[in-house]
Amino acid sequence: MALVLNKKYKLASSENFDEVMKALGVGLVVRKVGNSVSPVIELTQNGDEYTITSQSTFKNTTTTFKLGQEFEEETADGRKVKSVVTQDGNKLIQVQKGEKETTIIREFNDDEVKMTLTVDDIVSTRIYKAI
Repeated sequence: MALVLNKKYKLASSENFDEVMKALGVGLVVRKVGNSVSPVIELTQNGDEYTITSQSTFKNTTTTFKLGQEFEEETADGRKVKSVVTQDGNKLIQVQKGEKETTIIREFNDDEVKMTLTVDDIVSTRIYKAI
């Protein structure tokens, strides 16, 4: 299985996302907004650089990275973290290091992307469907 490039996926279901945001210290107002929007994500590649875009009525984010290279990132809720992304088949595994460590696994298939976020012992699963 390979990564699926140049395809858009829209958030269809989300479990435990509020709990993950709480564990990261995200405030109530931002959590409410974060829980109410359905972002559209897309993965593109240019040479050895990948870009993940996320677009929603709340905020648009663009994250560009090279596999295995640490980079600085500002999260959608404004936290500054250091991230490293690695690939395992059709999965991108991202480790964000800030006040707390977050692991984000994005599993790409033609019809959906399954995103699993883990902070401490809290796991959130978000399913994005192809559009």
